Amino acid sequence: MRSDLIKSGPDRAPARAMLRATGLDDAAIAKPLVAVVHTWSNVSPCNLNLRELAVEAAAGIRAAGGTPVEFNTIAVTDGIAMGTPGMRSSLISREVITDSIELAVDGHCLDAMVVLCGCDKTIPAAAMAMARLDIPAVALYGGTIAHGTHDHHPITVQQVFEAVGAHGAGRISDEELTAVERDACPGAGACGGQFTANTMAMVLTTMGLSPVGYNDIPATHPAKGAAAFRCGELVMECLRANRTPRALITRTAMRNAARMVAATAGSTNAVLHLLAIAREAGVEWTLEDFEPASVHTPVIADLLPGGRYTAVELFGAGGSARVAQELIAAGMLEDAPTVTGRSLFDEVAAAPRADTQDVVHPVSAPLKPRGGYSILYGNLAPEGCILKIPGKSGSFEGTARVFESEEEAFAAVQGNRIRAGDVLVIRNEGPAGGPGMREMLGVTAALVGRGLGDDVALITDGRFSGATHGFMVGHVAPEAARGGPIALLRDGDRIAIDAGQRELRTDADLAARRAHWQPPAPKVSRGALAKYALLVGSASDGATTHPDTRVPNRTPRTETSNQGATA
Repeated sequence: MRSDLIKSGPDRAPARAMLRATGLDDAAIAKPLVAVVHTWSNVSPCNLNLRELAVEAAAGIRAAGGTPVEFNTIAVTDGIAMGTPGMRSSLISREVITDSIELAVDGHCLDAMVVLCGCDKTIPAAAMAMARLDIPAVALYGGTIAHGTHDHHPITVQQVFEAVGAHGAGRISDEELTAVERDACPGAGACGGQFTANTMAMVLTTMGLSPVGYNDIPATHPAKGAAAFRCGELVMECLRANRTPRALITRTAMRNAARMVAATAGSTNAVLHLLAIAREAGVEWTLEDFEPASVHTPVIADLLPGGRYTAVELFGAGGSARVAQELIAAGMLEDAPTVTGRSLFDEVAAAPRADTQDVVHPVSAPLKPRGGYSILYGNLAPEGCILKIPGKSGSFEGTARVFESEEEAFAAVQGNRIRAGDVLVIRNEGPAGGPGMREMLGVTAALVGRGLGDDVALITDGRFSGATHGFMVGHVAPEAARGGPIALLRDGDRIAIDAGQRELRTDADLAARRAHWQPPAPKVSRGALAKYALLVGSASDGATTHPDTRVPNRTPRTETSNQGATA
């Protein structure tokens, strides 16, 4: 066992003395030492139940012959940080969580681990740490929040953000905004639509890192504790079988995950996070690999933000397994191993099916003919970007309204200075330029709340919340701070977003402006944000601080014009 390095032989007497001080006896020290790592915090509902689940997971480890060792790491809550400078810390926290799990587990030579995660960045960080360490491991998502009820309709935090826009436009009163705020979030659990948390929880299941069905159980459901206990038992089975994450994280698993994201119109953040997970696992996977999954996979799950139902209602309809059952029946998923030792197809086949439900449709009767995103290139995004395909059309052409920050753009929206036909350009919000690649939910929700969701477009080198909907293009790369063409745009330029041609382009003479461009001064000069800005790679490669990502991305779309691109 790895842990023998800290506990076996005469030389390790000091370490054993320290372990005894924590209450462990000879028998406990002799057993495998298994990390129970969680991101509990009481700052938000997203991670609020993880300490309770840690107790259950630890009990499962003990019952199966191991000794649990508990660690806590950080979480940054997007729903609270959104629209503030604090949001710069969100994506960076993914790297910090991954690093901290690695350091805690390797620093104590632990034998295996259960990772309990609850919100947007904690979930991919769990997978990244599992891939990096490659020791027997199981991940469990703390679960979705129950939806709130307002005027007899289910609502989530998405509706609160949109109510802010409606309030700014004078469409609802102060009292109505307060009522929506009070009704939206009833208790523990992560945001309740197919936003980033629930999208990435589905990804963990699809990739075999979590047992099928466990992540779908809502945070406050009575069965959640038993699921955590079983994960404790299961990690001991993985240890005895030497079943490790890199055996599960393969190109096949990546393709399956990308298709499940497409089929549920999931968060575009999944693209960023899957690229990062692939880098940690050493799997060849590029931005372009997402396009076939979206093109060839219809949307079959009627989920928020664009649909009608929440994750709780998906759970009642059969959860992720029900989506997978429909895709498997249509030949759209490939069989793969899972953390249980059984194959994905076997696990999905054994999952229960609801006789009557309207959340997940068969592939033969989809809600939309293709997935909810597309990868674009063009002279404004030589390394690529992500279009979140709206309901009405895949193309938009309009006039640029350029903003140097999210705050500037939000003020313009709330000040009624945005008109139909505008293309909002929010730049210097990329991984390095932000730094931290903030999400723009405050701006996009305000546009929807003002009734402009179908009449304007937005492009940014930042990113979007999974709760975003409308005509939005994010992850534009190269980013403005590193000389990407988006840095050269001016008010009044014509911008075309062409989903058919997969292009984001302008007819402005970017090459002539290049000679006059100067990189902006860094927004921060010390601390974690400054270190991240120096180390982070392109969004087109996952925006990680992994050394291999600090080289220019080489997109397979070499025929795309590079007008205005950096050398």
